[in-house]
Amino acid sequence: MAETAIDYGAVFKALPGMVALLTPELVYADVNEEFVRVSGRSREQLIGKYLFDVFPDNPNDPAATGMRNLEASLYRVLATGERDTMALQRYDVEDSERPGEWQKRYWSPVNAPLLGSDGKVVLILHRVEEVTELIRARGGSPGNRGSRASVLEAELYTRARELQELNERLRQAHSREREVALALQKAMLPAPRQVRNHPAAVRYRPAVGALNVCGDWYDLVDLVGGDRIGVAVGDVVGHGLEAAGVMGQLRSALSAASRVADGPAQALDVLGRYAHVIDGAESATAVTTFVDCDRQVITYSSAGHPPPVLVRPDGRTEFLDQATDTPLDARPDPIPRPQAEITFTAGATLVLYTDGLIERRREDIDTGLDRLAEALREHRDQDPETLADTVLLELLPPGGSTDDTALIIVRL
Repeated sequence: MAETAIDYGAVFKALPGMVALLTPELVYADVNEEFVRVSGRSREQLIGKYLFDVFPDNPNDPAATGMRNLEASLYRVLATGERDTMALQRYDVEDSERPGEWQKRYWSPVNAPLLGSDGKVVLILHRVEEVTELIRARGGSPGNRGSRASVLEAELYTRARELQELNERLRQAHSREREVALALQKAMLPAPRQVRNHPAAVRYRPAVGALNVCGDWYDLVDLVGGDRIGVAVGDVVGHGLEAAGVMGQLRSALSAASRVADGPAQALDVLGRYAHVIDGAESATAVTTFVDCDRQVITYSSAGHPPPVLVRPDGRTEFLDQATDTPLDARPDPIPRPQAEITFTAGATLVLYTDGLIERRREDIDTGLDRLAEALREHRDQDPETLADTVLLELLPPGGSTDDTALIIVRL
């Protein structure tokens, strides 16, 4: 008997449940026929469109959490490469024929990764079953339930069992993961209250869905020759334990280089050469500042990183953006990096951070920088610890950022 070639494209279109393929940017790559039918959206309204542009939260319901919960699940899949089974969700959908009118809908979603040859997630298989009929049937008398509701109830029960089993595995692994995360945090990201006689505050927040460790880092070091300190931050691409391991190597290397380098540019030159031989350090960025408190001068250099901010006692804010160069490993044969100087007076505040603090999807980066400058200007009289908490509260989204965030504040 001859083998029959299987048309997997036709199989995908004919699948009985709602199934969509999403890119890592959460853009619809493909949807099956059932997805089009139940969602009430045409293929033209879906393919190539950002998921939450097509299906935003109901603006008339301030308590709506469907979009935030789904986004967190999808980013967990991207971060871990593992399937994520969500609990039952209410996620209202705007009526396609009557704009402005929203339909109360309930869904049971599962998100699964499709991995490329390198083991990275190239697509997310987003499968959803609408259970609105079941929820409504449960609100009425049992005798009024139809066969469709019975099928949905069985499906929901099966999905709940899957979720229960997954949660049990996560509980068993959580304590081990947390021990590793806390050990890494303590070893690689200490939290000094001050450097020399200067009050300081440091914060870091991992991306939504990551472990309590991230690829962003910070460092404060005493420099030889008077009242001099080095303050630096950096950003390694990725999240979780692997990125944290690379972060630890780069942080240690820059800390050592800063103690012997003539200036921040030379320290970053050394770090750039080191980054070339570290797997996972591709496109890593960093910025470092040498602060001479005797001369009241800050010397700085940046390797593709967002600029530090100097907040003067009178509220003026200045971005240190006159010595920005390419990321650490951008050149096969590194050339000397630029550096620049700026003066300050006693009582000024130096702020370094990573891009998770200022960047937002579909928003110009200047908007985030302006938001940061305004927060620092308005709250400049707060001590560094209080100011750090205030900045995070005002700039990070309520549900957490999709990128890691590090922040360091030093009162000079």
